[in-house]
Amino acid sequence: MSEQLVTRAELPAATRAQMFDLYCSQFENASREQFDADLDGKNWVLLLRDDEDKLVGFSNMHVYKARINSRDTWFVYSGDTTVDSSTWNDPTLAYSLMGAFRFFQRHYDCDVLYWFLIVSGYRTYRVLPVFSDMFYPRFDKPTPDDIRALMTHIAVERFGDQYDPGSGIVRLDAPSILRNGYRGIPENRLGDPNIAFFAERNPGHPDGDAMVCICELSERTFTKLGKRMWRKGRDLFPPAK
Repeated sequence: MSEQLVTRAELPAATRAQMFDLYCSQFENASREQFDADLDGKNWVLLLRDDEDKLVGFSNMHVYKARINSRDTWFVYSGDTTVDSSTWNDPTLAYSLMGAFRFFQRHYDCDVLYWFLIVSGYRTYRVLPVFSDMFYPRFDKPTPDDIRALMTHIAVERFGDQYDPGSGIVRLDAPSILRNGYRGIPENRLGDPNIAFFAERNPGHPDGDAMVCICELSERTFTKLGKRMWRKGRDLFPPAK
């Protein structure tokens, strides 16, 4: 596969249509109007294509600075993200995400960058402990007060009363729901304590409920595998000269 990081404004109409078609292949109740609204609220898009130049994955991202407790903090918020199931075992998405995060750090000249995402599928949540030692919420550590404050601030700012700070869950008014075959958690996966935690904390995930998560993006906080992914991906998208 090949990867491309573009600004949302650079996306051709044909690519937007391909992204929506790919999204619909895995989600029910998808509205083109809602999909476009989510996309228009982002400023960057990561695109993945196969060897025949067919779109097989994308992630919409909004990188921005927020003033929280008298301090400027940089966030990358992941919106709609879909990867063709035939490519799930390909590591390109992981390296490409790391490359995008590293590009954002250089492009916006920020030492600390937080990845903010809302998670309605266990596969997405399971990615976090694979590459990071500094993500929340998690089964083995309580969320520190300062991190919880960041999560709450951004979640309330973005989702208003659709966010329940007590549970840490976002319940969208009209969520897209994973199709059969993608929805739910196989019983044999619940032996993984991370997946069991996700299922317990977000019991409404089959109906589109999403758990607010955050992850600090820096090499010092990555797992051994995460550091390899970071180093491999960091030069994928060199800064503009």
